[in-house]
Amino acid sequence: MSKKGTNPSTMKAPFNFDDKWEELLDNKAFVKVFLSDVLENYITKQRWYGGKSSKLKYIELAEYFRIQQHDEVYYGLILEVNFIEAFYQHYFLPIAFVSDESFAPDDRILPISIQNQEGFIIDAINLESFRKVVFERILTAIPKDKTRVRYHKSLLFDNCKYESSRFMGMEQSNTSIVYNDKYVLKFFRRIYADRNPDYEMSRFLSERKDFKNTPAYLGSIQIKDQDGTNITIGLMQELVPNDGDAWEYMLTELHKVFSNLEYKHINVQYLPRTKDFERLDIRDVPPQIIDWAGLNLFLKIQTLAKRTAEMHIALGSEFEDTAFTPTHFNGDYTVWLKNRLLYQFQNRLNIIENSLHKLDGLALELANEFLDKKNEIRKRFVNFDWTKLKGERIRVHGDYHLGQVLVKDNDFYILDFEGEPESTIRDRKVKQPPLKDVAGMFRSFHYAIYATIFNNLDKYKHSQEELFEAGEILYQYLIGVFLGTYIVEIQNANLNIGYNQERIFLLKYSLLEKAVYELGYELNSRPRWAVIPLKGISNIINN
Repeated sequence: MSKKGTNPSTMKAPFNFDDKWEELLDNKAFVKVFLSDVLENYITKQRWYGGKSSKLKYIELAEYFRIQQHDEVYYGLILEVNFIEAFYQHYFLPIAFVSDESFAPDDRILPISIQNQEGFIIDAINLESFRKVVFERILTAIPKDKTRVRYHKSLLFDNCKYESSRFMGMEQSNTSIVYNDKYVLKFFRRIYADRNPDYEMSRFLSERKDFKNTPAYLGSIQIKDQDGTNITIGLMQELVPNDGDAWEYMLTELHKVFSNLEYKHINVQYLPRTKDFERLDIRDVPPQIIDWAGLNLFLKIQTLAKRTAEMHIALGSEFEDTAFTPTHFNGDYTVWLKNRLLYQFQNRLNIIENSLHKLDGLALELANEFLDKKNEIRKRFVNFDWTKLKGERIRVHGDYHLGQVLVKDNDFYILDFEGEPESTIRDRKVKQPPLKDVAGMFRSFHYAIYATIFNNLDKYKHSQEELFEAGEILYQYLIGVFLGTYIVEIQNANLNIGYNQERIFLLKYSLLEKAVYELGYELNSRPRWAVIPLKGISNIINN
């Protein structure tokens, strides 16, 4: 047995198996060797592995299946990773056997010999031949596939053939392959015993609602596990030509805005303010603010608001498929919401109490305010009275922020409908108020403003305090213009998101929820940025 830390790329094959490759997974001795610490060593180094903060106990093979075309056979594995903290996660890993000494040295899992042919087990996604097989299986999918591995294709995916494939960027939780520079196949690495919400939402918006501002659904791969549950392992969509994501776009635009403070000799104290959550048309934005921030930024915010509203209108206009039909607030939803948020709030409270030594200045001041007002914050989460809410809940994006939006010319395309990474798969499918997505985008605006200040502090002449003040003023106008456009679109389509007071209550509630959620990540990963969610929380509780 190999030792932990051993590099498989330099090891000779210590194991020989007489089975054919096509029968190797039936050999219990091979499975035992494969699941050894060599696999653990490989998995824990992968970007898509989400268990880095927990202690791995052992790995089991939960399921395996063939991914094949004619005589070309690869294996798809569902690995169950068990942790000492008494929970587990499932991961998808396709494997192949290669004998080429120079191939994929960084993605070798296990050196073995099969019928005296020395080589390596590798992650099959590295093999072009594997990527081609998957592409062709989706392309030739039959309408009602009843086999264990089920390939599906939409009517849009036709009249093409495999030309090329390459990896797309450095993703955290998935691996995406670009085909023919036209299509993207996303392999879900962390998987769940259910259909992935990204698959469900993409297919629904694209096929059922013809929503144009999301990549078109082209196909998918599902497997049926031993319990008869459908598990999504792959999603094929069109590749949207783009100029980058809205986060990078916003950082570039905001850098110009903050540079203008000095360039246009703007005194922050004299900038006009607006009320919280006031709905604005661009004509309502004072000339001084337009002169400072530029008309183009507000026009872009209007377009993003329009696309967000159109997404929600599409998601709220279904009356046949019960997974997507709008529904009202009720007691069950309220119990689910409060339990979830109180658990999360207690977790963040523990983290902040243990992290005060990492903070200083405004962040420390706001952290102490958070602790002083913890009962008030908890009370806000508890005070969710569904009987006063007249609006409807729908399936929502669930993890909506600037990084989930692509910019193309003067338009926006929404993607990645997987939902919040910390949530269970069932929680991600719970119908929510659409304003939860709006709140997610508002928190993203807030982040972009502060990230711009942090990233360029040495380039601006104004003090950090003045920059924060200017940022808060700009934030109010950005969300005001967004709300002004969004609510008009929603009301014109008769999607019921409640009366004005209800909308403001839901927005504040969702903003508080989102900021408390963000707090955990920032305190654990980059304490300097904890001031952003802490400031968001302070704004809401002192409103």
